Amino acid sequence: MSQTFSKFIPVTAPISTSCVDYVHPWTDSCLQATCGLYLYCMFDSFRVYGTVYVLTLLMKGKIPSKEDIKKTILGIIQSTAFLSGTGFGYSLFLCLLRKLLGHFNILTVSAVPVFLSSVFSILIERPSRRTLLCLYVSNVATETLWNMARSRNLVRNVKYGDVALFSVSMAVLSYFYKGGFHKCGDGDGRREDSMFRVLRFVVGPYEEKGHMTRSSQAGNFYRQPTRNNPNGSGRWRTSKPKNTVLYVIHLMLRMYKKIVYRIKCCDRHNSCPHPFSCLYYTIQGAGKMFSVGLAIQISLKLVLNMKRAFNSPSSFRTLIFRKETLNLAAFLGAYSGLFRATLCILRRITGKDSPVHALPAGLLAGIAFQRYPDSTVSLYVLWKMAQISYNLGIEKGYVPKVPGFTEFLYCLSTAILFHAAIIEPDNLRPSYFKFLHSNSGGRIACMPRVSFDVWGFNSSQSLERTLMKTKTKKYVFWP
Repeated sequence: MSQTFSKFIPVTAPISTSCVDYVHPWTDSCLQATCGLYLYCMFDSFRVYGTVYVLTLLMKGKIPSKEDIKKTILGIIQSTAFLSGTGFGYSLFLCLLRKLLGHFNILTVSAVPVFLSSVFSILIERPSRRTLLCLYVSNVATETLWNMARSRNLVRNVKYGDVALFSVSMAVLSYFYKGGFHKCGDGDGRREDSMFRVLRFVVGPYEEKGHMTRSSQAGNFYRQPTRNNPNGSGRWRTSKPKNTVLYVIHLMLRMYKKIVYRIKCCDRHNSCPHPFSCLYYTIQGAGKMFSVGLAIQISLKLVLNMKRAFNSPSSFRTLIFRKETLNLAAFLGAYSGLFRATLCILRRITGKDSPVHALPAGLLAGIAFQRYPDSTVSLYVLWKMAQISYNLGIEKGYVPKVPGFTEFLYCLSTAILFHAAIIEPDNLRPSYFKFLHSNSGGRIACMPRVSFDVWGFNSSQSLERTLMKTKTKKYVFWP
């Protein structure tokens, strides 16, 4: 629904609502409200980060040492202090600014208080985690700003816009990967970003600059003559064994090996860095990633529908064997196959291998994102590309390094999200509103927005719609 900037009074006009009527209507004490929110945030933050850090420790696949356990415990405590500190500072600055100014305005109802709170809380968190946090909130804030502009009819959704963002971002990242730019720098700059490890897994290691030109398999591979022995004295006997099932399996394996062998023997250009033929290289990459995507999708359905699987196995089988189950597999398989095939074709056309080839290859492969479109993924890849490009620009001396830019962007993005959560929650990602509702013990939903309706944003109605959409309630939980 279209919104206007000034339906009753200008958005720059202050309102005289007290902090008791808006910030904490469940208590008359600012101190009690702030401490109550802080205690519940601490409780919920410990639950969230305790789960995250323990799962991270278990995923290492080895028995944790005393040092690992110590780091995990300290990490949980530090991250809990960071997140709960944000809630504490938010309530504190809301009441403090109201007492200092004597009123609320469009900025002090949420944006400025949480910005100030984030300035202090982000410094508690480990520097190694600040970039990840910044990427996440910037991702959600970008989507929120787009929704806010769309609700005002300033922009409109573009068909396949998320596919275009993903394709362009992956093309640039693939260029960095193939050109070896991700390995530039000294000291900390040599630490490879996790995005390139994912890219290496999806498109393969042979396209990375610095990889061995040809593997030992490629150099030693040759075509063996096919021999047919009518007497059955060769390696594969033609006589039918007693066990029919084993005989059929034996023939299928023999046929499979023969087909794979013939595909490997197909043509390969001299500039191609991969072993075996280009056709085998393309099919192998597509098949591998299709299998990975299918395994991930089925595993997620098993985990998320565990209760349903025990209660009704037949309906669970129906849930598994759906067309939608193949979407992730089709996307990953098609992306890897298209990327490899495009590079091989370009090498044949130009007669050489070049990092520039990764640009059209990434653009074409990105079309596969239509099978699994997700704005969260496309925005994350976009912000990741921007972050890596900025870091490379600093290393090359193209752009200056701005001290504290990551922290500032985190605080600004958090301010945008909290502003939307109070003034126009309709435009906030539902999952983020549910996170705020959970972390605040329901307090974010119990803060009345009726006083802000004079600005023309219909904040109170927007809150009711958001509560119905997210299935959350107005209730203050206590630790």
